[in-house]
Amino acid sequence: MERIMKAQVLRDSSMAGYMSSKKTMEINPENSIMGELRKRADVDKNDKSMKDLVLLLFETSLLTYSFSLDEPSTFGKRIHRMLKLGLSIDEDDAPAEPDTDMPPLEEEADAESKMEEVD
Repeated sequence: MERIMKAQVLRDSSMAGYMSSKKTMEINPENSIMGELRKRADVDKNDKSMKDLVLLLFETSLLTYSFSLDEPSTFGKRIHRMLKLGLSIDEDDAPAEPDTDMPPLEEEADAESKMEEVD
């Protein structure tokens, strides 16, 4: 219902608080992921990758249970940072140079195959 109300063109913003559902996230403290996150958080509370992992866990659970994200672009950036971290790509690395082995583009076809211009 929340998504339907959010998509309405002429919606009343004062009703948004009534129509949105309160989200509750239940955490299983015996889960292996939660245990490892807890250990790493105890070691360094200011680790940016830890914060990203926790937020990814939360946002992924929102998507899994059909909620929508408030800022999907932030979620995408976080995914890209974690992929770079997992692939050991440095943030400061310059992008790879374009592939020069590509063949040149084909020339335009002759005049007979072109469409006629119509007034």
